[in-house]
Amino acid sequence: MIHVHHGTAPLIVAMPHTGVDLAELDNHFASPWLARRDADWHIETLYSFARDLGAAVVRTTISRSVIDVNRDPSGASLYPGQATTELCPTTTFDGERLYRAGTPDATEIARRRVAYFDPYHFALAAEVERLRAAHPRIVLYDAHSIRSRIPRLFDGELPQFNIGTNNDATCAPELTAAVSAACTADHIVNGRFKGGWTTRHYGRPAQGVHAIQMELAIRGYAAEPSVPDATNWPPRYDPAYAAPLVATLRNVLNTCLDFAQ
Repeated sequence: MIHVHHGTAPLIVAMPHTGVDLAELDNHFASPWLARRDADWHIETLYSFARDLGAAVVRTTISRSVIDVNRDPSGASLYPGQATTELCPTTTFDGERLYRAGTPDATEIARRRVAYFDPYHFALAAEVERLRAAHPRIVLYDAHSIRSRIPRLFDGELPQFNIGTNNDATCAPELTAAVSAACTADHIVNGRFKGGWTTRHYGRPAQGVHAIQMELAIRGYAAEPSVPDATNWPPRYDPAYAAPLVATLRNVLNTCLDFAQ
């Protein structure tokens, strides 16, 4: 359920949304395919080089439709006034109903938090503490991806690289500038995606923990169909197609390491 690679460099790559395990709740969802569709597809493959850089890697195999480990556990919205999904989502990104009948009640949400949310953050917090004890400052890089066009969430086509620092609160401006400079295609800082709960919770620049989120548009590493359906989604991962973006991401993570070191 929780996969941890204990790197020694001052860098953690967190992957909260790569999971597709529905935790034996398949029959509760209106469509298991819909319940898996909004995963951050192929992120663990895209960043497989991170271990070679010495980075620690923390990821969960639980689907974000079961519980989203990058949401505020209190249930408070990270984006007040904007469309988003909950701690235990009841709809897809496009607004389709996830459950056949009803939605998780408070007791069920609490159960999922203990079973899936808390173990992920226990592992992530342990890596933050371990590496911070060994290094004067570390970078927590929260790795994400999303479809390029989701009208319910944002207008038009999303930039290729979406950097989030909660309006410069979660890391030093020097890190933001360096990561921005390493992005070779269109990018934006604190646009539609300003960083989720992970970035906001762990980012403590004054204490040597610099957190930054990268939300990628999937088109940069996989051929997105114009209309995703059960026959064409998720898109296939093609190493040759993804190679240019992987090269950029390698530069981005090296930039994070240079900053930390």
